[in-house]
Amino acid sequence: MRELTYFIASTLDGYVADPGGGDPTDISPGGFFLSQGDHSLPLLTAYPETLPGAVRDALGIDAENRVFDTVLMGRKTWELGVEHGHTNAYPRLRNLVFTRTLAASPDPTVEFVATDPVERVRELKAEDGLGIWLCGGGGLAETLWPEIDRLVIKVNPVVIGAGIKLFTTDTFAVRRLELTDHQVYESGVAVLTYRKP
Repeated sequence: MRELTYFIASTLDGYVADPGGGDPTDISPGGFFLSQGDHSLPLLTAYPETLPGAVRDALGIDAENRVFDTVLMGRKTWELGVEHGHTNAYPRLRNLVFTRTLAASPDPTVEFVATDPVERVRELKAEDGLGIWLCGGGGLAETLWPEIDRLVIKVNPVVIGAGIKLFTTDTFAVRRLELTDHQVYESGVAVLTYRKP
């Protein structure tokens, strides 16, 4: 059975994007996640498929997928790639975008899903293949909580005070996780891996 991993960068105060949903890795003054530092090479080596295709091409990275062969995202996360001119930001992965507002994908390599996300993920998990990567956003992560098997959170040394949360919900719920791995880098980035007990 395939696993669903929520692999994402976060601020210390638990946000994955600014209030407008802008790209937190943008190198402009609005960007706040560290894209360079001693954490970069280990993450790139462990998860080469999580680099956008344009970045892989620019860096000349041709590594095979190691962990994931499928990526899931919400509409707003997908639209970040579109803003940069990429209808498929991860061309080496099977792309599924969960949206009820857009009718048809403009890219034949990107599947739009308007059905129940939990049921669709259960179908994907029953298929053969590598792992499934949930790359955002917080609302989709909240919906898919029952199906998330592993969380890999790249905690960046920054506090932003407001924005899109790791899990977008207004409901109080205690959800305990077990820390199964951790790496802390001189850059200040801590990569924390959790599983459900």
